[in-house]
Amino acid sequence: MVISVHQPYFCPYPGFFYRVLNSDVFVLLDTVQFPRGTTWTSRNRFKHDQGTLWLTVPVRKKGLGFQTIDAVRICRDRQWPRKHLASLRHAYAHAPFFREHYPFIEAQMQSGTRRLSDLNIRIIRYIADYIRVGADIRRLSEMGIRGKGAALLIDICRQTGATQLLIPRSARSHMDIAAFQTAGIRIDTYRMPMWIYPQLWGDFLPNLSILDMIFNIGPKTRDLLRS
Repeated sequence: MVISVHQPYFCPYPGFFYRVLNSDVFVLLDTVQFPRGTTWTSRNRFKHDQGTLWLTVPVRKKGLGFQTIDAVRICRDRQWPRKHLASLRHAYAHAPFFREHYPFIEAQMQSGTRRLSDLNIRIIRYIADYIRVGADIRRLSEMGIRGKGAALLIDICRQTGATQLLIPRSARSHMDIAAFQTAGIRIDTYRMPMWIYPQLWGDFLPNLSILDMIFNIGPKTRDLLRS
């Protein structure tokens, strides 16, 4: 059984779902530390007529110190959903599949969800369903596992019965390979492909949110990620 793990990013990039599609179990690390500074957990890149369009979910950080991702609260600013949705409509109004998915995105951003992880994971599950992911997607917060580093990953593998951990090739040098070998877990690596697809607004920009891909090529997204 192949397992992979990842922090629950906001509207993740295609490589996130490439990993999900190649796993039997995928665990969202929602109890690890919320990164300080800028982070993909609360923002991502889209594309508009000026090039890269950044969308950031405002969260409460000041004076709170260390926070786990599942503890991070979205600010009560009522303006950010309106501004983000207007930006998406301007950027993707002419994308072939935008209207199919916009109602869901609109509903999530206007839902008043308090926890960032809940917002992110609902979007992740929606995308996973759309591209027909077969993996069992789980939240670490619901698994009763604590720890960090190799020990955490090994405990996740043991609880799920996984014997193979899928990671990016670039991450292998940061892993305690011996610890996994002792635990009987094989480390499998991959190099993320570069996916080219039709986009609006001029020259192609790689590694945007997967929603850019979905808005532009719709159901072909799964086949492209599998290619």
